[in-house]
Amino acid sequence: MRDLVDIGMGRTARQTFELDDINIVPSRRTRSSSEVSTAWQLDAYRFDTPILTHPTDALVSPESAIELGRLGALGVLNGEGLWARHRDVEAKIAEVIAIAIEEVDPSAAIRRLQELHAAPLDTGLLGENVARVREAGVTTAVRVSPQHAQEITPTLVAAGVDLLVIHGTIISAEHVSHDGREPLNLKTFISELDIPVVAGGVHDHRTALHLMRTGAAGVIVGYGSAEGSTTTGEVLGIGVPMATAIADAAAARREYLDETGGRYVHVIADGDIHTSGHLAKAIACGADAAMLGTPLAAAAQAPGQGWFWTAAAAHPSLPRGALLQVALGDDRPGLDVVLHGPSSEPFGQLNVVGGLRRSMAKAGYSDLKEFQKVGLTAHS
Repeated sequence: MRDLVDIGMGRTARQTFELDDINIVPSRRTRSSSEVSTAWQLDAYRFDTPILTHPTDALVSPESAIELGRLGALGVLNGEGLWARHRDVEAKIAEVIAIAIEEVDPSAAIRRLQELHAAPLDTGLLGENVARVREAGVTTAVRVSPQHAQEITPTLVAAGVDLLVIHGTIISAEHVSHDGREPLNLKTFISELDIPVVAGGVHDHRTALHLMRTGAAGVIVGYGSAEGSTTTGEVLGIGVPMATAIADAAAARREYLDETGGRYVHVIADGDIHTSGHLAKAIACGADAAMLGTPLAAAAQAPGQGWFWTAAAAHPSLPRGALLQVALGDDRPGLDVVLHGPSSEPFGQLNVVGGLRRSMAKAGYSDLKEFQKVGLTAHS
């Protein structure tokens, strides 16, 4: 039974929970963390860690995607970002960061990002960058928006992309449009591709189930919210309570599994996951994997040089997200330390996979699927 609360005469709202509102409850059994597996598999692709990147230029370049792949994670390149528009991306990002540091107006850096994203999309350049990742021998994944999926995907397929991520702030299986353009039919689009598709974000059971019925191999829950994101209140008034949303999508996954006689669709959490504890809670709520943003932005290999912004920050008419500085100076940890340690800081932002592994061991579970059954408590 969903808990509804009165917010006024004749109007109710559902009571929901964020990841910070819940806690994992250890069982009577524990085990050694060396006996715990954090591996998972999406379609034909196996990963040692349940981690994807939020698809932003602040995190993923071809080089960082290669390094992430070598470390057992999956870097998702933004197919409509700077790496598909400019050849001197590092210089362009340095310019944006300099503006963020020097200008009093926090919107100045966003305006420059918008200008850089107004450059024409160069599908040839995008194909080159995808091919660089593929030639390194790691799994390649690229994000496209629903609006441009049909236009860009042939280039990605020709370049050898392994996984396609159709990602928007909020996505549905049915988009109503009266602007003369034929809306993307996800079910038809996915059925005509020979590569697996991950789609999202969603925030409720019904939309998650609809996306699963399109044939998607994975469904993204959330929209990459972080401290710098303004989607929740200031711009759209939309919020995704991640603990509840993940649990709802996991319930849709079980329903779809029964409906299809065994087809399993992965649930991928994207939002408010800043520490190893948040990652553990997301898995415990039912996620198979999570998209990380701010923890990876602190890494030395991240193109953002210690700054993070979401993919929606450069929207041409309604940007949603500011630049957020998550690391200071040039002495930033490597991606290997962020993911696998060792760590000397006690806040869960380094050795993220080690923290997840230890949480699973303390609760007595040996793999991710089992850990989804762990007990939870919620703050009153």
